[in-house]
Amino acid sequence: MGKILIPTSFNIDLEFEPPEFHIRMFAWMIDFFLQLIYLIIAFNVFGEMISKAGLAGTASGYDLWAIELVILVPVFCYHLVCETFWNGQSIGKKLLHIRVVHENGGKASVSQYILRWLLRASDLTIPIIVISIGFGMVGFLKGLYATTILLVTDIVLIITTRRCKRVGDVAAGTMIIKTRQRGSLDDTIFVEVADDYKPVFPQVMRLSDRDINTVKGILDMARKKGYTEMVERASERVMKVLGIETEMHPFDFLDTLLKDYNYLSTK
Repeated sequence: MGKILIPTSFNIDLEFEPPEFHIRMFAWMIDFFLQLIYLIIAFNVFGEMISKAGLAGTASGYDLWAIELVILVPVFCYHLVCETFWNGQSIGKKLLHIRVVHENGGKASVSQYILRWLLRASDLTIPIIVISIGFGMVGFLKGLYATTILLVTDIVLIITTRRCKRVGDVAAGTMIIKTRQRGSLDDTIFVEVADDYKPVFPQVMRLSDRDINTVKGILDMARKKGYTEMVERASERVMKVLGIETEMHPFDFLDTLLKDYNYLSTK
């Protein structure tokens, strides 16, 4: 699987590696297995409650159907909730070390997770079959025509496109990358700063969040791989953009920028 190069505003490309198709499939299977376990337990508990309450023959079909729909809500919202609150990861993605990110390499927004989730109907093809057969809800099978077409489209896109995007990723501007790789951005730009810290370069606040993420990523990558030249180029570029003149070492300069940003952004 080839690497994805993301151009940054500092004229330096950051490297990301998309996961192989089988990795994504295994992650999905783990998530599906967990959802299936939940459904089995939830419907068994629901059946026991109905039986013990003596409502099996008295409750209307509409009442039972409404309760069954409520039970299904966590399954349909599973990926949206997980990716939104777990930084682009579901349980399966976390175990397989992959993550949903913005196509520029940064953290995806909530709106992107929502759009991606709304267009993940292809994922429902197999669950619909299992739910319909296992729980006698044959009506769900009517949705297979549309979801099957989307499933085939998603598989073709993932296998043939360079960034391995499915329909939801294309529309939302997201992609899936490996998290266990050298040269990727850290999940956070947090740098510990003392309470009495004195900012050196207040101009840093003219940089965007993406720029700061890039600076952090460049420093991390350079320290892991020894790319001194990369830090020097980035340092020169930042000085030019911010109009800063300093004799600080490139590593020290970028480290100071991160500290300044962390301090000033919280004030």
